[in-house]
Amino acid sequence: MKNPSPLTNILIPLLLFLSLLSPSASGEARTSLSRGSSLSVEDVSDILVSPSKSFACGFYNVGSNAYAFSIWFSDSAIKTVAWTANRDRPVNGHGSKISFRKDGGMVLADTDGTVVWSTNTSSTQADQVQLLDTGNLVVKDPSGNILWQSFDSPTDTLLPTQPITKAIRVVSSAAPGSLSSGYYSLYFDSDNVLRLIYDGPEISSIYWPNPDYRVFQNGRTTYNSSRYAVLDEMGKFVSSDQLAFSASDMGSGILRRLTLDYDGNLRLYSLDESKGTWSVTWEALPQLCLIHGLCGRNGICTYVQSKVVCSCPPHYEMSDPNDWRKGCMPKFSVSCNTAQRFTHLALPQTDFWGYDLNYSTSISLEACWKICEEDCSCEGMHYVFGSALCYAKSILFNGRSSPSTPGIVYLRIPESISTSGSSALQMHQPNCNDTHSEATVSSSNMYASSSGKTRWAYFYGFISAFGAIEILFIVSGWWFTFRMEQKPTSLEEGCRLISSQFRQFTYEELKRATGKFRDEIGRGGAGVVYKGVLDDQRVVAVKKLGDAIQGELGAELSLIGRIYHKNLVRIWGFCSEAPHTLLVTEFVTNGSLDKHIFDEHDKANVLGWGERFKIAVGVAQGLAYLHHECLEWVIHCDVKPENILLDGEFEPKIADFGLAKLSKRGGDGSDISRIRGTRGYMAPEWTTNLPITAKVDVYSYGVVLLEMVKGCRVSNLMVDEEEVEGTLKSLVRMLKGKLKSGEESWVEEIVDSRLNGQFNCQQAEKMVEIVVSCLEEDRNKRPTMDSVVHKLLSYHDDPSSHKELAVNQ
Repeated sequence: MKNPSPLTNILIPLLLFLSLLSPSASGEARTSLSRGSSLSVEDVSDILVSPSKSFACGFYNVGSNAYAFSIWFSDSAIKTVAWTANRDRPVNGHGSKISFRKDGGMVLADTDGTVVWSTNTSSTQADQVQLLDTGNLVVKDPSGNILWQSFDSPTDTLLPTQPITKAIRVVSSAAPGSLSSGYYSLYFDSDNVLRLIYDGPEISSIYWPNPDYRVFQNGRTTYNSSRYAVLDEMGKFVSSDQLAFSASDMGSGILRRLTLDYDGNLRLYSLDESKGTWSVTWEALPQLCLIHGLCGRNGICTYVQSKVVCSCPPHYEMSDPNDWRKGCMPKFSVSCNTAQRFTHLALPQTDFWGYDLNYSTSISLEACWKICEEDCSCEGMHYVFGSALCYAKSILFNGRSSPSTPGIVYLRIPESISTSGSSALQMHQPNCNDTHSEATVSSSNMYASSSGKTRWAYFYGFISAFGAIEILFIVSGWWFTFRMEQKPTSLEEGCRLISSQFRQFTYEELKRATGKFRDEIGRGGAGVVYKGVLDDQRVVAVKKLGDAIQGELGAELSLIGRIYHKNLVRIWGFCSEAPHTLLVTEFVTNGSLDKHIFDEHDKANVLGWGERFKIAVGVAQGLAYLHHECLEWVIHCDVKPENILLDGEFEPKIADFGLAKLSKRGGDGSDISRIRGTRGYMAPEWTTNLPITAKVDVYSYGVVLLEMVKGCRVSNLMVDEEEVEGTLKSLVRMLKGKLKSGEESWVEEIVDSRLNGQFNCQQAEKMVEIVVSCLEEDRNKRPTMDSVVHKLLSYHDDPSSHKELAVNQ
């Protein structure tokens, strides 16, 4: 055998060195897998990447020596998983691998060779595994046809272009940072409606869309059979049941994900690739207490200082100090085989959903209690005064407490541990002039006996004792409190993220966006409004605020900027550089309502009845949100057509909410007359010494509603000569008389003649009834905006129950 030549001695080491630099040896990520290749759990660099490197696929650590085969976003600062093959069956951190076998099947095997997960591509022409730029992992044949794809089996996340169909169900994770399956699902129901459901170990309960409303009242339809929904690459989501929404940063070139979070809320996230952070650009339920199962059995959810918290009722304690989803358990025992006597403990403005044993109407409180007392399985009852509704309950689930919750829950407890009767808990409405609008509770009368004397100080127990919530956490253990303080919950994080789009602008930035404030689109008491285009191409309205609003606005405006509802103008940010104070909001294309209903000369483009009714409902929903559901309850104080804007679909959006709250910031020198609203829309209490409550908005809404029915300014109306000309008081008296008369033709006389008789008589009569109730001199007789919404929705156009009437004049 010949000795190797000197050249050979040089080439062999060189070739060995080059081989070490090859992709497979250096650990460089691969873009595809061919038959016979695999990924190992023990090599963190052994991954697949998409062509643009936006997504990666490989083994993801889910615990001590436990791994899942997952897809994640490469540019996220905190690794964010979009899909997992084995979310509920992790594999060992030693010896496990994902293999693309020679028979065409892709298989995940544990360390002992057990197949944990596989595709259905064995014995096919499967030729290649590839991770696409969409985040879709696919198995292809030689012709490029997809034989299997991860898009067909989502976990908790949908990516742009990934559809959800009748065969697909999106399931939340079980806990923060966990990949395992939780209790919440997004799916198409058998009636073709896309829904969210809590499917826990004890109860299943649909909570979105609002189960209290019918399908059409939620803006959905059952008249479809495709059961198909998808988020496009621009950030718009469209479903076959007519659900549609868009990201607040809608546009191309942004990585997004629609995730059903562990807390049960469906949120649309956008990635800031420069920072690697996510922001919420839409969410299904801004009010998290509407989500079922958050606080578990017997637990009560409420809002405390803009945070969502859970608590146990009196005489109950957490079942597991580490997990609110397991709810609360009673400290007492109940026996049906003894002569045990019971009493009831009242929780005002509280309700528990689901598992009603008995539903009764027009029944007294005593009779309602007797129904519960005679059934051993009854744990409590919910009674609504006024409407005299009684709900006896066998399970207390999905508890919620808020000022907008009607009625009182009475817990059934043994007489031996408490003799408390009805509660005297007091909730205070916010005032237009308050800097901080919060519900307050008088702890001294929280649980009073029937004689009115305090029997027990339940500072740690009852959810509405806002000032005592922290005591509950301390009792639960200092480590639990410490963890809550150090690490915000997903519930709080969701609230924080939804407001992260709100920011402070510089004056120069807004000056550039508005072209030096050239394009004026409106003006009012609060200031002049200009149209502008931000650097990110968002079209906005920039309002120069008047002198009534001064000083450092960051904290207050950040709270207002957190408010989000489809019928409220979205606030994007502000500028506070003395002497300039500006507010940046979304631009609403069709301008204000007054331009569409008061133009008597433009009969060709008169606002149709259907649009007017939709606007009436939308404005009521927006005000109801501010008054009853908003974390920072706000009274508008200046509801009028000029402050109601209409988008391209004539969906109303209320503008200038929260400005009355800011106008008091000047302190003692502030003049309340400067925030009294607009003449003609002001409630009578503005001229008295009565405290200003949300009922001033109800009154103003009544005026606006009347103007939409009539089609002209109330201040311009001429009434009968025998009555006082032009006054609302005389007009209301006249309308009351018409409603009592029983005549059928009076509606035609009231409704805008420019409609040529094309309107719904039932809706018109109902709107006039609401007008009369809203314009009551005594504010206590006026309805809440929540009840107005329900009344209007009950007369929503429904082909099955209402007939559209064309009245010929």
